[in-house]
Amino acid sequence: MRAGSVRLMDSRFDSQGAGITVQRALELPGLRSGLPEILAGADRLQRPVRWVHAGEVPNIASLLKGGELLLTTGYGLGTRPAEQRAFVRTLAERGIAALVVELGPRFTRLPAALVDTARAAGLPLVQLHREVPFVTVTEEIHTEIVNGHYALLQRAEEVHRRCTEALLGGGGVPQVLGILAGFSDNPVFLETTDGQLLYAAGAGPEGADPLQVWEGLRGQHKDAPPTGSVLVDVPGGGPGTGSVRARLVLLPVRAPLVPVHRMAAERAAGILAVVLMQARQEEELAARGRGDFLTDLAEGRITAEDAPAQARVLGFKPGSSPLLPVVMRLGDTLSPGGGWAVLARAVSEELASVGVPVLLGVRPLEGRVLVLLGLRSESERSAVADRVAAALRAGVERAGMQRPGAQPPVVVVGVAGGWAAASAGLRHAAETATAAQGLSDRPWYDARRLDIDLLLWRLRDHPDLAAFVDRAIGPVRDHDHRSRPPLLPTLETYLAHAGRKAETARELHLNRQTLYNRLARIGDLLGTDLDDPQTVLALSLALRARRHVA
Repeated sequence: MRAGSVRLMDSRFDSQGAGITVQRALELPGLRSGLPEILAGADRLQRPVRWVHAGEVPNIASLLKGGELLLTTGYGLGTRPAEQRAFVRTLAERGIAALVVELGPRFTRLPAALVDTARAAGLPLVQLHREVPFVTVTEEIHTEIVNGHYALLQRAEEVHRRCTEALLGGGGVPQVLGILAGFSDNPVFLETTDGQLLYAAGAGPEGADPLQVWEGLRGQHKDAPPTGSVLVDVPGGGPGTGSVRARLVLLPVRAPLVPVHRMAAERAAGILAVVLMQARQEEELAARGRGDFLTDLAEGRITAEDAPAQARVLGFKPGSSPLLPVVMRLGDTLSPGGGWAVLARAVSEELASVGVPVLLGVRPLEGRVLVLLGLRSESERSAVADRVAAALRAGVERAGMQRPGAQPPVVVVGVAGGWAAASAGLRHAAETATAAQGLSDRPWYDARRLDIDLLLWRLRDHPDLAAFVDRAIGPVRDHDHRSRPPLLPTLETYLAHAGRKAETARELHLNRQTLYNRLARIGDLLGTDLDDPQTVLALSLALRARRHVA
């Protein structure tokens, strides 16, 4: 047995941990005093005895649920062989543990039909040569069953005690899983509710790595776990909510799993719920704390002189490297199923591959993730921005905070520089990220190229902006509401390509003549010349302002 594991169950209890065995029942004083003789099913005496029942009616099988040890003097067995065979078959079909018949006035020895049928059905059949008080037998066996259940509870509580001690001693999820793996002598896994592996402990067959077991067994049976597995939900979201945070999985690859292992897993799940809740709260508090620091830096509440020392306390030590501010705005893409702690951890793990110093914080109220990175040189700004934008969006997806069909979050990158530039860059990027909501044609946006969008966003509530949009593109917008094909997409693409018709036609998958006809129709609706520079400027502004007005 592995060092530190809990001793396996006493052999007097059945392998399922739900009662005692037929063998143990026959060894108790009550039945032993009746001089029991096993006539059938001697190879099945390890069957569990769930309960004891005594009765003398022919249809007694209908009163049983399975797993009982039935005591009888034989008056309900019938006098004809056919009745006796039917009596035994119905008991076997019901799944009782054993049939014990006391010899006496009804039978001096059990009929051959009864014995042969019991042997054919695999039902343990015992005859008692001396009279025994059935009430004494019942009390003894029931007491033994209750004691057995109590012993199982004690063993499960021992696991709970050891897990609690590990937690109080500074341990976490790995220690709790390790205790449970040692107790069950099987690998133990903690997975998310959608089946992604979080932690693993223990060893597989012949010392195999638990990840091999996961990939080869659990990974192939997520919807229908392998027979004999134990799956226990780890609660989350507070008492009484019924929500599930994770799932504890025990796989029977080294030894069978029995009810005491489920009981232990259920108690361990309660410990894990506390560990995960504490870890998530601490993680979210830390992420929010870093987000507060970056926000205070952006808004000038922390000076460029004081910022490096405070950043070092938070673990960010870029030295004299240029600092690159990046802001991701989630906005209405936020999914209720996600969590900011989960997001912070997922994004941190994704950003680890970027290979530069990173300070990451969250601001749930504004729906922002703020990042400050230390570059080796300003020349790598674009390359790092590409990797950071990909990591940020991957983190959102992993955290489950992206609603299906919603636009991806906007990532805005500021200008690289010192701490003073980082302060201004974070502020500018944060504002621009809000103004850029709805844009989705690029992985990330340079904050400097969105200044017009920022200006228009600041004017979003001014009635003159809505009036300007109506005057500039209102006729085309009205046309699109009642006619097909829509013309605004053609106008947007045409202006995006600076009036280059060949490129516009190619992107819209139109032939040249069709494009010319649509542009002519737009010119007629607006009463203007699309080649006029002032008209092009006004239309470009109106199309960009359209996102910000009702």
